[in-house]
Amino acid sequence: MAIQTEYEFTLPKGLPDENGNLNKKGVMRLATAADEILPLKDPRVKQNPAYLTVILLSRVITKIDKLTNITTDTIEKLFSSDLEYLQTFYNKINGEDPTKIKVTCPKCGTEFEEEIGNPGE
Repeated sequence: MAIQTEYEFTLPKGLPDENGNLNKKGVMRLATAADEILPLKDPRVKQNPAYLTVILLSRVITKIDKLTNITTDTIEKLFSSDLEYLQTFYNKINGEDPTKIKVTCPKCGTEFEEEIGNPGE
């Protein structure tokens, strides 16, 4: 039995191209150790740790509609809601469970886990 290594996704808003068309359907592959380790050496990540997400997604997204050369510039052009969606999708396919988050009751201070919706819901 072969392991699934590529997963299709649909962006909530879409990536605008030079003609103003929105590209929504894409494919993301599972991350490798190199995908997570090598970007840590990038000077852009050392200067701004949040940039790790941009580099990581540019490495694991193999296409968005007809676009097959996904670069950091491509990821930078995403709407913030689409970037957030892809981060959640990445965590889901790579084994992390993004459907639960830790929350604290503002009145009593009790901590508990709350379920959130799956990407695309």
